[in-house]
Formats: sequence, C-alpha cells, structure tokens
Amino acid sequence: MSNDDSGSGADSGTEESRPDREEFRHDPVDHAAVEAGMSVADLIGQYGRAGIGAASVHEAVDVTATMFREDVTCFMGLAGAMVPTGMRAVVADLIRDGHVDALVTTGANLTHDAIEAIGGKHHHGREAAEGRSLRDHDERLRDEEVDRIYNVYLPQEHFAAFESHLLEEVFPNLEGSVSIAEFTAELGRANAAVNEREGVEETPGIAAAADEHDVPIHCPAIQDSVLGLQAWLRSQVAPFSLDALGDMGALNDLAHDAETAGAFVVGGGVPKNYVLQTMLVTPGAYDYAVQLTMDPPQTGGLSGATLDEARSWGKLEKEARNVSVYADATITLPLVAAGARDRLVDD
Repeated sequence: MSNDDSGSGADSGTEESRPDREEFRHDPVDHAAVEAGMSVADLIGQYGRAGIGAASVHEAVDVTATMFREDVTCFMGLAGAMVPTGMRAVVADLIRDGHVDALVTTGANLTHDAIEAIGGKHHHGREAAEGRSLRDHDERLRDEEVDRIYNVYLPQEHFAAFESHLLEEVFPNLEGSVSIAEFTAELGRANAAVNEREGVEETPGIAAAADEHDVPIHCPAIQDSVLGLQAWLRSQVAPFSLDALGDMGALNDLAHDAETAGAFVVGGGVPKNYVLQTMLVTPGAYDYAVQLTMDPPQTGGLSGATLDEARSWGKLEKEARNVSVYADATITLPLVAAGARDRLVDD
C-alpha cells in the first residue's frame, strides 16, 4: 500500500482524533468480571461495564435509586404473577421502608397476598412426568384440585380459606358504596390481624404493609380476579358495592401535588397504564420512569409500549430519565431493588 492510500494505520485517525463524530462518545465496552463473594452492588457495577441488557439493568438501578429518595413521589405498578412466584416480600419491604407512595396492582396479586397472610402457601411445581403430555399433567392436577401458575402450584382449598377470610374478617366492616382503595386497606388490616392472631409463619404481606404505612393500593381491574368475584358475590346478598371511580381523585391529587414524580412499573397491563395515565390530568409529568417487562413494543399494545412512547403522550417529561429492562421480572425486580437499596446506603 502506498503512502497515499487511506487505511487502518495509526495516521488514518483514531477514536480520540475524530471530533466530527457527534454521536460517538469514546466510552468503550469493558468486560464484566465476577468472583466469589461479590455483593449485589459490585455485580451491578460490573453490569455497567457491559452492554445490551446488562447496561440497561445498571441504568435502571441508578434511576430507581433516584426515585426511591424521599423527595420523589414514587408510583409503583405491579402486574403479573409476582406474589405466587415469590416476589411478595420484595414489594412489601419497599412499601415498609418508604420507597413507594402509591401501589397499583391486580386483584390476583392481592388475592395471593392474602392467601399467604392467613397461612396458605404456594409450592414449587414440576415438569410433566416422563411419557405424559403437559395436557395429561394438567388434567391430573385438575383431578387433584391443584391450580398451576407456570411452575408454581396452589391447592384449591386455599381459595376456600380466602373466601371465608373475606366473609368473616373483611366484609363485615364494609357497608354501602366504598372505593377500591378503602376495600384494599380493609383487606390489609384484616390480613395483618389474622396473621398475628393465628401466629402465621409467613409475614402479613403487601396489603398489610400498605395499610400500616398509609400507602394506598389501587386495583382498577379488580373485577378480573377471585377477589373481584367475591366482592361481586357479596354485593348480591348485602348492602355493599365497589365504587370504581371513588379513589381516582386521591391518586390524581397525589400526582398533581408531586414536585418530582417517578414511575416504577413491573409488568404491563392495566397497572402500567393506570400509573402512567395519572399524569394526563396534571400540569406535569413523570421525571423518572423504570419499566421491567418482557413485552415487545412491535405489536403496538399497551403492555409493550415503550416509555419513550409515553413521553409523546405527555406522561413523561421531555427531559425525563427513563429505562426499560426486557427480562423476566422475577429475575430483574429483586436485582434492581437490591441494587437501588445499595445506592441509597452509599449515599
């Protein structure tokens, strides 16, 4: 090659000597290193050296830690089977430690939370036995009166115990038209009372922690759950009904009054949109947002909609810090929560 030829030699330009590269910032991907005995904080630090999902987790921890500070009003959305799959204590502890100012979740999570509070347990499942199809496996579970949630089992008698819990401990204290937030607060109170009275080994859980610390629980799709079915059955035989609009004012007021607001969204569906839409009736929008999801955006559906898309609706500020992590939330939620807690301790 002649001296006039351009090539890859040192005199043809290096990463540091190209000021015309507006998008390029000299920040090379490093290689994560792991070792025995390293802390969560150390691991998250190593994630920051890497790319793709690891980099997203590192950024999510940083943004979440900012949202968990006292001067940020944090709205948490919780969808999916988070309680049956073992995430109950993670969420309850976040509430108990003051990191959540309002929780929006599903009736299913509240149902399973109450089952654990009064002594029921979810169990590890197993794959279908050799030579048996998954359909045969589920038919056998049906005969044995065991419900399956992917690889988690729940004996059906726990739902009967839950129904008795509502009839004996919750509904007698509610009469007339009550908001869903009032209903979930009473559920939390009753869960804690029975948990202590019966000496249940498991903790009283999410709804109990929220009631104890005056954190409202909103459940906008409560009808889509065993809890909602039981509420409807109660309304057929007693002067009781749920006001679906009754607690929207309080949630929107909380968003309106927040000087700085953050959205911590686990999963999609109604809880995700309900958290984000609170900003549509306020002068401001979310300053921070983290989404832990497995739903892709290409379908145009609500669950997969990106947080950047929410910015176009005015749900996020133009300059908001936001990040989405695409992975199973039973993996990412504990990791992000633990990493954010470490940041708060370091601060």
